[in-house]
Amino acid sequence: MTITMVLFGLTLAGGFFFIALELLKIPKLATGKAMLTAAVNRNEKVKGIDALINSWSIALAKHIPMDSYKKNRMKNTLKAAGINKTPEEFTAFAFVKAGLIAFGIIPCLLVLPLLAPIILFLAVLIYFKEIRKADEKLSAKRTNIESELPRFVSTLTQELKANRDVLGMIEKYKSNAGEVFAGELDVLTADMRSSSYEAALTRFEARINSPMLSDLTRGLIGVLRGDDGAVYFQMLAHDMKQLELQKLKAQAMKIPPKIRVFSFIMLMCFLLTYIAIIVFEILNSMSGMF
Repeated sequence: MTITMVLFGLTLAGGFFFIALELLKIPKLATGKAMLTAAVNRNEKVKGIDALINSWSIALAKHIPMDSYKKNRMKNTLKAAGINKTPEEFTAFAFVKAGLIAFGIIPCLLVLPLLAPIILFLAVLIYFKEIRKADEKLSAKRTNIESELPRFVSTLTQELKANRDVLGMIEKYKSNAGEVFAGELDVLTADMRSSSYEAALTRFEARINSPMLSDLTRGLIGVLRGDDGAVYFQMLAHDMKQLELQKLKAQAMKIPPKIRVFSFIMLMCFLLTYIAIIVFEILNSMSGMF
C-alpha cells in the first residue's frame, strides 16, 4: 500500500510538472541546452541542470522589474563579456539557481533544522556569485586586453612613421594579436567599415571601459583628425611600458612569501633528516652498551 501511494504521488507530481511546463511555455531540456550553448562561450561545456535553470529563468524574466539605467548598464556589461542574454534573463538565472539551493531548506527543517541557516547562506552566496559572473568575465577580458596594449601601442608608433591608415594598421596587427584582443579588433574593424571611424573607436572604448584603452583611442581619433600623433604615441608607449613594469613588480612581490613557505618546509625536512640520523646513532650506541 505504501509503495502504491509513493508511486501515485510521484506520478501526480510528474503530471503537474509537465502541465506547468506547458502552461508557462518553458522549452524542453534539449532546446534549453541549445539556447544556453548559444548564449555562452562555445568552448564551455553546458550542463543539463544549467540548461534546465536557463529554461525556467526565461519564463521568470518577463516578471522581473528593472529600471532603465540598471538595464542599460547590465546590457552593455553582458555584451562586452560575451554573454548573449538580456539583463532580465541574466538576473532571473541567478534567482532561480539560488532559489533551487534555498528550496533545500524545507527538507532540512524536517530532518535537521540546524542545517537550514547554512543552506540559506549558501543560496545567498550562489546568487551573488552568479550575478557577478558578467563583471568577473569582463574584468578578466579587460586585463587580458590591457596586457597586449603596450605592444600594440609600440607597433602603432612605428607604423605612424610610414603611413596614417588607421584601419590598415589595426588589420595588420590583428593577425599577431591574442585570441581575446583579436576578437575585439574584429568587431572594431567591422564597425569601422560599416560606420565612421571615430564612432567605431568611441564604441570600442565604451565596450571595454579601460583607462589605458581610452588613451589609445584618443590618440587614434587625433590621427584621424589630422594630428601628427607620433610624439603622443611615443609618450603613450613609454607610459604603458612603465605601467607594465609596475604590474610585473607587483606580481614579483607576491612570489617571495610563497617561496618562504616552501623554503621553511625544506628546512624542516633537512632538520628532521639530521634529527632522525642522530637519534638512530644514539640508539645504536646505547644498544652496544647493553
